[in-house]
Amino acid sequence: MSKPIRISFERKVYQLPLGAILPLRPMTKRIIVSKRYERIATTVGVVGVIEPLAVAKADREGRHMLLDGHLRLHALQEQQADSAPCIISDDDEAFTYNKRVNRLATVQEHYMISRAIDRGVPPAMIATALGIEEKMVMRRRSLLDGIAPGAVEILKDRPVNMQVFDILRKMKPYKQTETAELMVAMNNLTAAYAKAILAATRQTDLAKPDRPKITAGITPDQMARMEREMEKLTKDYRAIEATFGDDVLQLVLAGRYLERLIENTKIISYLEARYPEIIAEFRVIVSATSLDAG
Repeated sequence: MSKPIRISFERKVYQLPLGAILPLRPMTKRIIVSKRYERIATTVGVVGVIEPLAVAKADREGRHMLLDGHLRLHALQEQQADSAPCIISDDDEAFTYNKRVNRLATVQEHYMISRAIDRGVPPAMIATALGIEEKMVMRRRSLLDGIAPGAVEILKDRPVNMQVFDILRKMKPYKQTETAELMVAMNNLTAAYAKAILAATRQTDLAKPDRPKITAGITPDQMARMEREMEKLTKDYRAIEATFGDDVLQLVLAGRYLERLIENTKIISYLEARYPEIIAEFRVIVSATSLDAG
């Protein structure tokens, strides 16, 4: 039986006085004049704080350390607000939270805009706050329409080009998930790479298999070869993924054993005199598996 997932924050959103919130880092001039801060400050001024600040439990004096939301807090202070919506961490290791927080990813931005519109904020107001056109706001709201849940889960914390989701919609759900896995594994989340995968995708894996793929600069023979190579690449990736953990474990154990082995001066002398090529390989393995090298 799997263990229940522990929620690290209280479910209730508290309205805390700004004076009771203690930031953990200073706001430098470079941050304040940045485009990112300007965008957040404008959003806070026009729409308000959509995502609550994350704070630790209160100390004996009733003060809360700020875990995430320094830019929002500073914007509220500049706008002379009295309080801020906050969620309180019940995790004793509060200092580690900020290291686990990713900057606003594409999918997270979609959720933020959707929540704001659902709460009655006009799209035109959101567009003004974000400095974009209103049609872009609506496009971001419908970002995940037709996207497989598996692909969303894989890409939810990553900055992905919006065009990638347009390309994924042209594939069947299982192929969307496979494509997202491959893009993450290759650390390439660009629209160009997604288009290349689409070009190499079999016709039967497309959302509309009756429509022929049209890719500029690629002949039907080249496309067929790309499809075969992509199918082989996917199979190879699955095979490697299935054994990767065991392979790494065995490599680390072997590396530790060889590390102790070559610390023995008698063994080293014997191998260097008779099998210098073997001791050289041993040292390469030890170096590759060393914690210092990682």
